[in-house]
Amino acid sequence: MEIDLSQFSQVFFEESLEGLDAMESELLNLDVNKPDEEAINTIFRAAHSIKGGSATFGFSQVANYTHLLETLLDEIRDGRRQMTSEHQDMLLLSVDLLRNMFDALMRKIDFDDPLLAQLEKQFTIEIDKGTKGSVSEELDSSSDTLAEQETPGLLRWVIDFQAGIDILRCGNDPYLMFNELRQLGELSVCLAGHSSPEFNDIDPEACYLNWQLELITDQPLERLKEVFEWVEDECTINYSSSPVINDNTEQDDELSNRDPAEAASSQEQQGSEAVQRELESNKVDEAQGPKPKAVSQAKTPETSSIRVSIDKIDLLINMVGELVITQAMLGQIGQQDKIDEESLISLKQGLEQLATHTRDLQESVMQIRMLPISFAFNRFPRLVRDIGQQLGKKVNLVLKGEDTELDKTVMEKIVDPMVHLVRNSLDHGLETPEERLAKGKSEAGTITLNAFHQGGSIIIEIIDDGAGLDTDRILRKAREKGLVGQEEELSTEAIHKLIFKPGFSTADAVSDLSGRGVGMDVVRRNINELNGSIELKSSQDKGSRFTIRLPLTLAILDGQLVRVGKHIYVVPLVSIHESLQVEPSKINRLSDGHELIQLRNEYLPVIKVYQEFCHTSDAKEIKDGLVMVVDSNNEKIGLLVDELLSQQQVVIKSLEDNYNRVPGVSGATILGDGTVALIIDVTGLVSMAGIASMKEDAA
Repeated sequence: MEIDLSQFSQVFFEESLEGLDAMESELLNLDVNKPDEEAINTIFRAAHSIKGGSATFGFSQVANYTHLLETLLDEIRDGRRQMTSEHQDMLLLSVDLLRNMFDALMRKIDFDDPLLAQLEKQFTIEIDKGTKGSVSEELDSSSDTLAEQETPGLLRWVIDFQAGIDILRCGNDPYLMFNELRQLGELSVCLAGHSSPEFNDIDPEACYLNWQLELITDQPLERLKEVFEWVEDECTINYSSSPVINDNTEQDDELSNRDPAEAASSQEQQGSEAVQRELESNKVDEAQGPKPKAVSQAKTPETSSIRVSIDKIDLLINMVGELVITQAMLGQIGQQDKIDEESLISLKQGLEQLATHTRDLQESVMQIRMLPISFAFNRFPRLVRDIGQQLGKKVNLVLKGEDTELDKTVMEKIVDPMVHLVRNSLDHGLETPEERLAKGKSEAGTITLNAFHQGGSIIIEIIDDGAGLDTDRILRKAREKGLVGQEEELSTEAIHKLIFKPGFSTADAVSDLSGRGVGMDVVRRNINELNGSIELKSSQDKGSRFTIRLPLTLAILDGQLVRVGKHIYVVPLVSIHESLQVEPSKINRLSDGHELIQLRNEYLPVIKVYQEFCHTSDAKEIKDGLVMVVDSNNEKIGLLVDELLSQQQVVIKSLEDNYNRVPGVSGATILGDGTVALIIDVTGLVSMAGIASMKEDAA
């Protein structure tokens, strides 16, 4: 029976990406001068698992590359090689490369990145360097044992490979092993007999073939044995070798007359110089100052699965059991021919239990979707390290509240805005070490990521102790772009909000980090789409704090039901400040017909919801209805509605999945009576009503 391994590939991808995350975390925390033995073992195990799984699934490109990583790491953990910062950089680049390779595999597209060939060559040279170095030491100690050494000269290896009968059942494919050998030199393969039984006794899952392989390579025996290490216990493998003589190469004659160690060193130097030339374009030219390098931000497709604690599953099963019991009790009442007073009491108690169990079940199911925000925070140590090196800045990253949980969907959508804010802090916020020392600060800046729950929301803070926002420069740029009048005076808070304007940037030069003016407005829009908000506080030379407020989940919403004519709408509670009836004396009409209300010391524009959604309404004027004061991008806006109804949790249904996107509406829900109510997108509704232009007219 043939086993379809593709059904397990998604699990392999998820486990491999987790392994890469573990590798990256350990590499970033590793002290190359005093490497922790357990950290090296963790990195090795991750590479080893990826290699084995890739070979099983037939992903030979990944398997061959991770084999190089595994070889280098094995020498480091055995003490045969000293860990260096160059090794650390190579391994971190390999993490990025492997993420991209898995991304291509998941998308079922070809992977073609020149970095793969460059890193393969660099790893090969490093591995050969260690092998040749050890050989040279042995040659110095005893020239008589030269024939017994596994010297990486050019040899013709003959490998008799008698496969074990169960090799295929274990998921090992001889073709993949032979293909890996082919990467080491010139390979020829031929059958060397078989041991198949009578036709009726043939097992279709058994292997009865034997092969003889001839390989011309300069790799040592140890490297060849590594190809078969997965099957050496179940197969019979014999190796024999003979030297390959080349009379036509003048360079070989010259090398043969040299000391073997010197010859090996010369070849090694030539290979290193070739790789150095290929990678030279990726280095920073110190004479011209640091040039921005592309920081890898490989995006993998969002996974459709989630790992759940067995305790959460057990709790869910128990709650379903309680629901079954309650259902059975209500079913017995329903089967009675006559409902008496005692039955009514039991029915009422059963419905109360049903409501309680349903609410508990809902909370339990939502907990399954909740993940600690450490899943998002874990990508930032690498990001901060790479960009800090690129910009020549010393940065300490502090992570707080990593166990704070939020919905998986929210986490996936908030990562990109967080990445932009952190990059912005690194590029614009933190000063260079020289500038910080001149200001009396420590030469290393600090970026803090903090998360905590507050009410029914999660708060995420991005804090830096850098230069803060330059209000004079922001105002000058805003006037140059026509965003602010030449004589218009703004408060410090209003100036800070200008950075969220579309197309606004204070960068003098465009780079891959900043300066294109498509950043902060996109950040705010993405957060608004999550029914969240972002606030900014900044002090000159003390730093900046961005505070993001988000709902814990996008599946359930605490909402206020309102009536507009004959229609019921839901307004997110998190957006509502207050609701009030407005006296006619507090209403002001602008020349274009828009109206403002005076609330304490503020003038707020009012949106007549029935007009925007083309309804009839009982309250056509502000004085006849209720004004709900809501928040939109940290600005207060009034919504005119007919009546306030109840507050309740609603289950959000996507309009885009079931219908089309509707301006001013973020989704829909089904109420208790079976009717559909639309959920108002406050920010979208404000945009529809043209509130920005209304404020400019009022000013």
